[in-house]
Amino acid sequence: MQVWTGSVAIVTGGASGLGAATALHLAGRGMKVAILDLDGEAAAAQAERVGGHHAACDVSDPDSVAAAMDDVVGQLGAPRVLVNCAGIGPAAKTVSRGQPHDPTLFDKVVRVNLLGSFHAASQAAARMAALDPVGLDNARGVIVNTASVAAFDGQVGQVAYAASKGGIAGMTLPMARDLADKGIRVCTIAPGLFLTPLLQGLPDEVQQSLGAQVPFPSRLGDPGEFAAMVGHIVENPMLNGEVIRLDGAIRMAPR
Repeated sequence: MQVWTGSVAIVTGGASGLGAATALHLAGRGMKVAILDLDGEAAAAQAERVGGHHAACDVSDPDSVAAAMDDVVGQLGAPRVLVNCAGIGPAAKTVSRGQPHDPTLFDKVVRVNLLGSFHAASQAAARMAALDPVGLDNARGVIVNTASVAAFDGQVGQVAYAASKGGIAGMTLPMARDLADKGIRVCTIAPGLFLTPLLQGLPDEVQQSLGAQVPFPSRLGDPGEFAAMVGHIVENPMLNGEVIRLDGAIRMAPR
């Protein structure tokens, strides 16, 4: 990651879970990290831990994203790395008890997960494109999005979540192609079952049961392993336009 040492990295949803682990990892590799999160107080606390900057941001609102990006540029400089970890995952079936899926909920999931990732990526890419190229490949930046194995193996009740994550996976290659002439790479990680705050709130026996579904290693993923994959994508210049499953070979059952 030498070429990016001292550069600015933005992590959306960086106040907790996969985003928090990623922020810590990138800071440990010598990057100046900015955390964008809807929970401004939690973002401030995590920014203090990593010695970085924070900004409250609603990724579903393009104006909020633009304002947060401007704040980061003013405080730290333009980003060379963006990691999109902000997301939500409420469960609801297409039809439940005779009632159709709440369209407002479906819209919210798509706005936060898919549109939020796009807003942050497009805003960051515009700022990356204005930077001077660095390294042997004349690179300007790297964007890492977060999908989910639900993009491919969506379970019962995940119709909105799977649609939003499938959209993220689907936009990876065209976005990489769009930005190739600007020296900006784009990849997406599709994590499986990871020990995020959502799963940490479950009883130990439930966590162990979920982990046992993973072929190998038969456990829940550690957020640090997700963060390590982000780090590898950032430092490996040939990783571009790819969706990478990080899931211990799990293929989710319908339920």
